[in-house]
Amino acid sequence: MMRRFGRNRTFVFTCPFYVEIMMIAFDTHGHLSIASPLYQFVNTMLTEQGLMTPDAFWSGFDKAVHELAPRNRALLAKRESIQTQIDAWHNTHAGSAIDATAYETFLRDIGYLVPEVADFQVETTNVDAEIASIAGPQLVVPITNARYALNAANARWGSLYDALYGTDVIPHDDKDGITKAYNPLRGAKVIAYVRKVLDDAVPLASGSWSDVTRLVITNGAFDITLTSGASTQLANKAGFAGYTGDPATPSSVILCNNGLHFQIMIDADGVIGQDDPASINDVRGESALSTIMDCEDSIAAVDAEDKVVAYSNWYGLMNGSLQDTFEKGGKTIVRKLNNDIDYVTANGESASLRGRALMLVRNVGHLMTNPAIMLSDGSEIPEGIMDAFITVAAAMSDLQARRNSVAGSVYIVKPKMHGPEEVAFANDIFAAVEDVLGLPPFTIKMGIMDEERRTTVNLKACINAAKNRVVFINTGFLDRTGDEIHTSMNAGPMIRKSDMKAAPWIAAYENWNVDIGLACGLGGRGQIGKGMWAMPDMMAAMMEQKIGHPMAGANCAWVPSPTAATLHALHYHQVNVAEQQAKLATREPAKRADILSIPISTRPNWSADDIRQELRNNAQGILGYVVRWIDQGVGCSKVPDIHDVGLMEDRATLRISSQHMSNWLHHGICDDALVMEVMQEMAAIVDQQNAGDPAYTPMAGNFDNSIAFKAACDLVFQGREQPSGYTEPVLHRRRLEKKLSDRADA
Repeated sequence: MMRRFGRNRTFVFTCPFYVEIMMIAFDTHGHLSIASPLYQFVNTMLTEQGLMTPDAFWSGFDKAVHELAPRNRALLAKRESIQTQIDAWHNTHAGSAIDATAYETFLRDIGYLVPEVADFQVETTNVDAEIASIAGPQLVVPITNARYALNAANARWGSLYDALYGTDVIPHDDKDGITKAYNPLRGAKVIAYVRKVLDDAVPLASGSWSDVTRLVITNGAFDITLTSGASTQLANKAGFAGYTGDPATPSSVILCNNGLHFQIMIDADGVIGQDDPASINDVRGESALSTIMDCEDSIAAVDAEDKVVAYSNWYGLMNGSLQDTFEKGGKTIVRKLNNDIDYVTANGESASLRGRALMLVRNVGHLMTNPAIMLSDGSEIPEGIMDAFITVAAAMSDLQARRNSVAGSVYIVKPKMHGPEEVAFANDIFAAVEDVLGLPPFTIKMGIMDEERRTTVNLKACINAAKNRVVFINTGFLDRTGDEIHTSMNAGPMIRKSDMKAAPWIAAYENWNVDIGLACGLGGRGQIGKGMWAMPDMMAAMMEQKIGHPMAGANCAWVPSPTAATLHALHYHQVNVAEQQAKLATREPAKRADILSIPISTRPNWSADDIRQELRNNAQGILGYVVRWIDQGVGCSKVPDIHDVGLMEDRATLRISSQHMSNWLHHGICDDALVMEVMQEMAAIVDQQNAGDPAYTPMAGNFDNSIAFKAACDLVFQGREQPSGYTEPVLHRRRLEKKLSDRADA
């Protein structure tokens, strides 16, 4: 059955009812009306920094945003115009195989594919080593959760002993299982595993790390005694970085391989060190080199109240003041940013290692608006423009103190851009921010998320549009697949979601990202990144599979937790990414034609059970995520899937699942009645999975009143109408509705 409604091409996100019912007070500055909590926060922040006056900021911001907002709207209109033409082309060619040559010609004719740009090299300067030259894991964390943000910032270092002891990387049985009290049988396996890691990464000139009995520093040399009584040193003496404590009885020894460090902690009185022949109590690994503090997909920020939480946490990270106090094990714990590690180098000089990950901030894309600020025409401010001005203003104190960026840069990851014209617009936004804040040109660096098909196929031109700013390109399978489905919605029914990763376009997409990045000179100057490992409890599988990312030439890849970062960092000891990139630079590049192949099933022959199982899988993921987003304002969490496997979910996973169901509805693989039946069935299962959460409100039996259930249904039944298949318009509208409902009930 074909869907009976068409695409709605007009999207209005303004919510005046929100202002009225919530009785939000606004302050006026020039042509802007600013929600008072946001206005007061920004004024206080600017005053504390003393680098510019609030009046200068708001006056410059007012002028800039009124110049930029019309361009923003025009770019969104162009997205929709292009999509309308693609829809029409597929309708015209329905029922026949897609002629790849004719399809590519059509895409060029409508401006979806832009002319090739001449070869060039990126020109970005003042880039920190964590991005430019050291390969390692990257965390993405919701900025609205202060504890998570601090944990991520502090994940620069992690205990290998803890990471291995508490995960499934090392198999265990009843005798050597994971216990709250230290289990020496399991501990012995962990120690043996880590000694093997050291043997591989920083081998000894003779013998094994498992035979070490003493570590000392003699006249600047790192001397190692083995069980045989023999002395040895590192096979590569340059691997010895330095030590802490007294050279004769060091408290730690610091080693380096592929730019990453190990810190061997020595404590003869420690729980483990007291029984260790060399008194090694732990081995800490340099882990998350960088972390993205996320204002986008992993948070639920729909109004001024939410945005102030996000901005204030980012400001606290930038000025070093952010703390979080919580109870754990009957104790009050204060979490704050870690200090750097001071040590003595091999030649006796004082030095330090960064104690925190380099922090980037992800702004929202060009689509959404926010009622936190109203423009002169009564419309909401484009949220991405607001993010750019305020997150950079919050980082100005760091540009003075260099706590985060030693190079004196502010790193903004810009998501969901469609093609080089939108990248150029982001570049202009950042230039306007620099002008208003009085910053040198190109202080703001840009990370380009390669997660929309129009960006992928024009990636070289996209990088060129920001060649003085770009420090990062990153593939994102889930958003990229969501856009793949929406762009080609009318082409036919999509293959099953589990088959998508084996489709020809995905391998070409992943290789193309690396090929283009290297050709444009990002190797050694920026990050070429890969996506998230979504299963935080399945670390053994991650250790088997995620080594594929550095092998693919990625010098950073996303992980779901500090523990995962500590483990994934071991892959970068095994693979020298710079050398791998040099090899890959000579291969035959991926083909655009493969990327443009559309993953449709030309002859779908799925059984009724196959169809229902696919719908159940999608519906469960949608509902499990949406119910927390709408009811509790949680934008990222570990959500059990249909098999009760915990997956780290954000809006990207929601986009692919909802678009997939909408596609099958559109092409008659299923009908409205079956989808609604499955949605209600899976709502009951999601309720069961959340039964232990006292803040949870069940959906089953309350379908007519559950705003969360209605939101989930909107995403599916109105999926074709959503701009580029994005979930934000529905989620924001329904979350505001939920906040208003809660306010009315209070």
